[in-house]
Amino acid sequence: MADDFLPGTVWLVGAGPGDPDLLTRKAARLLAEADIVFYDALVGHEILALAPQARMVSVGKRSGRHSKDQGTIDELIVAAALAGRKVLRLKGGDPSVFGRAAEELAACAEHGVPVRICPGITAASAAAASGLASLTLRGAARQLTFLTAHARGDEPLQHDWETLARNQGTLAIYMGRAAAPEIARRLVAGGCDPATPVMVAVNVSLPGERLLRGRLDALSFLVRTIGQDDPTLLLIGEAVAPRPVAPAPERTDQALPLASR
Repeated sequence: MADDFLPGTVWLVGAGPGDPDLLTRKAARLLAEADIVFYDALVGHEILALAPQARMVSVGKRSGRHSKDQGTIDELIVAAALAGRKVLRLKGGDPSVFGRAAEELAACAEHGVPVRICPGITAASAAAASGLASLTLRGAARQLTFLTAHARGDEPLQHDWETLARNQGTLAIYMGRAAAPEIARRLVAGGCDPATPVMVAVNVSLPGERLLRGRLDALSFLVRTIGQDDPTLLLIGEAVAPRPVAPAPERTDQALPLASR
């Protein structure tokens, strides 16, 4: 819609997992129309370059190091919209998956600011694609559960570990690097098979992407080489076990013969 980004409007836009090619066409269009972009730390320069006309404001948050608290971000977004700007809040992944969208929606609603959401590809989908895996599997993984391993300060992770261990599905655990040893211990203690397949996805869809595979009881060892600032997703369940696939065709520089006429 050509008239869906009017002055005084806010769009919460998903930037996807990082690869600019995975940005939606709608997200790219909105970026090209924005007056001001408030962007997260994990959004790359190639995506930001799609909005050369816009003022860029970093409001990025990394584990343990927040440039701006959520309340301040809410205030900045609302103030820009009330000043008549076309405001774009650019979030890694999908705004509705651990993206703090609810707080920003509520802040806009409180001040009468129109706000909409443009979804993005979430890291779990991108990781499964990179690993040639499925997030569900007929007969073995009929459920897909999204969790966050991020807790405030030294607070313990508040999850029903016994239920998660018995769910017969796939667990997609965001921000899971630091908590990986505890996650593995609690799932095994809750009854999960120690041999359950796991895939650790680091820097999903980016040039430095790494996919580490192993068993649940070896999860703490798999994450030891991952840097503190590397975005990390844990996929746990039978659906992510390695499966045979046909090899990719070899590239060739020889031109194919033209069909005879």
